[in-house]
Amino acid sequence: MRHLRAILILPIIAACEKQISTQRATDGYVPQVRHITVTTVPLLVKEQQQVLPFLKEDFAKGGLLEGKEVYAFSPSSITVVEGDTIRFTLINPEDDDHSFVLPDFAVPLSPKKSVDTTYVARHAGIFPIVCAVQSHLPMMSGQLVVLPAAMMPGVRASDSARESKK
Repeated sequence: MRHLRAILILPIIAACEKQISTQRATDGYVPQVRHITVTTVPLLVKEQQQVLPFLKEDFAKGGLLEGKEVYAFSPSSITVVEGDTIRFTLINPEDDDHSFVLPDFAVPLSPKKSVDTTYVARHAGIFPIVCAVQSHLPMMSGQLVVLPAAMMPGVRASDSARESKK
């Protein structure tokens, strides 16, 4: 009778061990949804000549900023993890057209408008963010840093769900 119990219990133990082993294998990083707001901001623009008179020479013909204006993205550096979904709110509070461009993603930013859009960081790496308005380059740029998911400490889906409820 003892042997019969052992024969019946062994498959149950083996199944439990397999489930535990499978759980450990899937305890890797769980992609997150990240909400990030990026705003276009003027750093040195022709309208500032009234407040900063030294800019008149720079914006004049032959000046350092002739035909250019210096804008930026704020923040200019964004870090996420491979597989994350980024829910961008892109804000352009200015009178000038801008755009938010990644190597495989482009969003026009009309003056005085806000755009909500989604981007999935599919591959690890460092990717340039630029404004496609030629006169805003190379100053209006930034970077998207996508960390490899394999390098991240494990986060179980149940832990992630608990964190989002807090």
